[in-house]
Amino acid sequence: MPKMTDRERLAKIEADQHSLAQEAESARRVLRAHYGKIAAELAVERLSEREFREVLSHAIRAGGGAAIAALKALPGASATPEPPPLKKPAKARSKPPEGGGANDDGKALSVVQH
Repeated sequence: MPKMTDRERLAKIEADQHSLAQEAESARRVLRAHYGKIAAELAVERLSEREFREVLSHAIRAGGGAAIAALKALPGASATPEPPPLKKPAKARSKPPEGGGANDDGKALSVVQH
């Protein structure tokens, strides 16, 4: 086999780099999809989207083991989280709010703000 020129060698290396980058991106997507399925099974609705992103971002930044140790050290941390308490529905108002006017026929007035 004839020896490659520097230009040919560089072209092959760049093609290999491109191929490896595509393979890494494909593996990254598969792994993220797998972790997404795991998150779908967790009670993430207890967190706001901002809290969810922050918790994951800090855990990734700190590293898995350090993040787990820090979270377990929190007071009141338990292995199985308790479901949030159910909120009672708010009572409906029976009277219009103070300052809410009514015209002469007793119907409530609406206010349009511009």
